[in-house]
Amino acid sequence: LRVGKQDPSWITLTQSRCSEMTRKWVKISLPFILSLLVLNGCSGGAGKETEETADGTGTAAEAEAGPLPIEIMTNFTNTIPKLDNAYYSELQKLTNTKLNITFVLDGSDYNSKLDLVLASGDIPEVLKADFTRPTLVNAIKEGAFWDLTPFLGDFSSYPNLRDNMVPGSWNYVKYDGKIMGIPRSRAQIDNTIMIRKDWLDKANIPMPATVDEFKEALKAVVKSNPAGGNGTIGYDIADAVSSPSLNAAFGVPEPTYDADGGLMYSYLTPQFTELVEWFRELYAEGLIAKEFSALTVTQQKDLFSSGRAFAFDASAYYSFVYTDNVKKTQPEGNVVSLQPLKGPGGDGAMLDIGTRGGQYISKKVPEEKVSKILDFFEKTASREITDLGYYGKEGVHYNNVNGEKVLTDLGKQEITVDSIAALTPAYSKWGKVAYAGASKAANEAKQKDMEIYGQIGRTDVFGYLYSPTWVDVWPTYEAELKSTRIKAIVGQITMDQYKQYVDKVNADPKIKNAYQEFAKDLKSRTQQ
Repeated sequence: LRVGKQDPSWITLTQSRCSEMTRKWVKISLPFILSLLVLNGCSGGAGKETEETADGTGTAAEAEAGPLPIEIMTNFTNTIPKLDNAYYSELQKLTNTKLNITFVLDGSDYNSKLDLVLASGDIPEVLKADFTRPTLVNAIKEGAFWDLTPFLGDFSSYPNLRDNMVPGSWNYVKYDGKIMGIPRSRAQIDNTIMIRKDWLDKANIPMPATVDEFKEALKAVVKSNPAGGNGTIGYDIADAVSSPSLNAAFGVPEPTYDADGGLMYSYLTPQFTELVEWFRELYAEGLIAKEFSALTVTQQKDLFSSGRAFAFDASAYYSFVYTDNVKKTQPEGNVVSLQPLKGPGGDGAMLDIGTRGGQYISKKVPEEKVSKILDFFEKTASREITDLGYYGKEGVHYNNVNGEKVLTDLGKQEITVDSIAALTPAYSKWGKVAYAGASKAANEAKQKDMEIYGQIGRTDVFGYLYSPTWVDVWPTYEAELKSTRIKAIVGQITMDQYKQYVDKVNADPKIKNAYQEFAKDLKSRTQQ
């Protein structure tokens, strides 16, 4: 019997069964009874059953038991990978697992699928979700997921999950003081606005430093039409909320309070309304695609990487990826990251909160398997497995050339941003800046270029704040607010009409109550 780590109830159950076994075989010699107790783990201790295997990837008992099957639902942004490819084969070998992963397109597609799965109750063993997704919070309240607090205990059996996560991130997966998920660490320095510098140089336009200069650059590039064909798209974006950098430049992440001291939701603040109006001007001047709001994440990426668009928001390391892509058809292609643009709300540098949602274990998982799944995430939080997610296997996905990890063709194919989607990777400062396919010198230059983001960047507190009232009331407005915002940007309604709608939402007593709860939650977290 395998004793659950830091789980007193499981230990008690084990001890009880051991007592029954002892009574049943009381007539057998004492030495034989003692041997049974040792072999079956009846000591009540929570240590490892046997010594670790030679490769250090697990215990001999785990290896003998065979791979642990785990079903996981997570998101992806690129091509759906095959679980028998070289990367996933190595991952499953090192963690002694048999992974059954359902990949769903990132963005609205994933949230829609998530909502349907939670509503159906047919929840996979492990589910990746954003901390504050209303349907997730409701499911947690209804007991759909395991409380991991007793399993994790003081984390002494989970040193990687304790030491390799972003500081404070375990607070993000707490609900009513209980740890309900495992945070997924990621780099905080992440999003930038990518531009085609070769097009900028060709049109003899200086590098923009402000949002107004960026707008003028969009005008000049679209007018010169370097993409040819069906025309050049200026800013390749799906909505005003899709640019963290511009949100920061307009002051959207700055905590804003209403007249009653409630903390207003980011997208219902005056500064976000100002950003919506700015996007309205871009649309009116033909600087974003006419069908922008209907574009999926994949379609946006394709437009930029195929050489149709001038600017696009993405993780910093994508400047290397997109440069390689555009060079296939436009040899002079050169994609770079803008330095933070100055706007009416300050510097356009947004920092990620350092996590991307959490992994939640379904209550349908037997109690004895919960600890085994936690063991899997403990392994993925190691530097070894995290490096595997970022670079792949040496000699297969990359070669070590003069101290540099140089991706092979297979590595460029299999190692993507999605490689860590099903993991809980260890924190890496440059995880979204460095690229395995670039030289050491190029990566160091990129890191130096992005250092300013870490110095002045701001985070969006609504990435982790929780309000029970908000969970109940927000679904009433979420889709309608987005629709109203898009109508304002494309000119179907006036800005006054948009502002009136925002004022109506902000005046809802339930919304105002949620703002009070947000303010209280923020205060409680910052006092810790």
